[in-house]
Amino acid sequence: MRALIFPGQGSQAVGMGQALADAYPAARAVLDEVDQTLGQNLSGLMRDGPADEINLTANAQPALMAVSVAALRVLQAELGLDLTRDVAFVAGHSLGEYSALVAAGCLGVGDAARLLRIRGEAMQRAVPVGQGAMAALLGLDREPVEAIAREAAQDQVCDVANDNGPGQVVVSGHAAAVQRAVSIAQGRGARRAVMLPVSAPFHCALMAPAADAMREALAGVAISAPAVPVVANIEAAPISDPEAIRDALVRQVTGTVRWRESVDRIARDGVDVFVEVGAGKVLAGLVKRIAPGAKATSFGQPGDLEAVRPLLTA
Repeated sequence: MRALIFPGQGSQAVGMGQALADAYPAARAVLDEVDQTLGQNLSGLMRDGPADEINLTANAQPALMAVSVAALRVLQAELGLDLTRDVAFVAGHSLGEYSALVAAGCLGVGDAARLLRIRGEAMQRAVPVGQGAMAALLGLDREPVEAIAREAAQDQVCDVANDNGPGQVVVSGHAAAVQRAVSIAQGRGARRAVMLPVSAPFHCALMAPAADAMREALAGVAISAPAVPVVANIEAAPISDPEAIRDALVRQVTGTVRWRESVDRIARDGVDVFVEVGAGKVLAGLVKRIAPGAKATSFGQPGDLEAVRPLLTA
């Protein structure tokens, strides 16, 4: 059994998606649609940079979705991939959940691009620059990190933002509280505890204004039932009701990305092949740690096609 997984923020890079767009009309069409929807030459920015502009949250989020969907369309056009026949689950990390929903037929590309532009802008606005922070606590699992976050919070916010895999948990909140968490973790056996170079404290209670913005934006968008089960970040379980999907996307803004549990759930349901679709290889690496018995690879360049062909067509 197979699952397709879609990357989140941090996987962006100048040049992403360009080789696919040059080689395959199906990929070019997706990038063109996103450009037209947003009224922006986003594909040109992805191609040429500069890096600081593609790293802006409002650009990175729709851009990463565009590359993921472009790569998916190549798999469909070149390999004859049929998600309802060939794929048991789809899932995405944070904004990657929007890519997964497009793959499953719940959202159109244009709606996903508009929503991610709103999401990126709202997340950036939610907390003044410098007031929030995130940190990766490596070598500790979620339960001890939750205890560290509670201790570090004091009268501020310090939440578990991402449970990415064994020994890789990220906390988010007020900058001083996150710094306290780093100090505490260093004394509690963390292999490393490092502040992350992010522009805002994602996936914590400080993102409540962004969650409100997404509730309003999602209210005006049609969401269809998925053709393939979508494993939601906030539930670490498949969701299928359109209203439940809408609610999960709102709660995801302030809630924990339960990636370790999501991959574990997919693997326990019989999936033994994971293909990361889009920019980078971060999620494939995490899968190898979470479900070491599974095969995990990525597709984001034309040269990857022959490597994934036997995994997706056997």
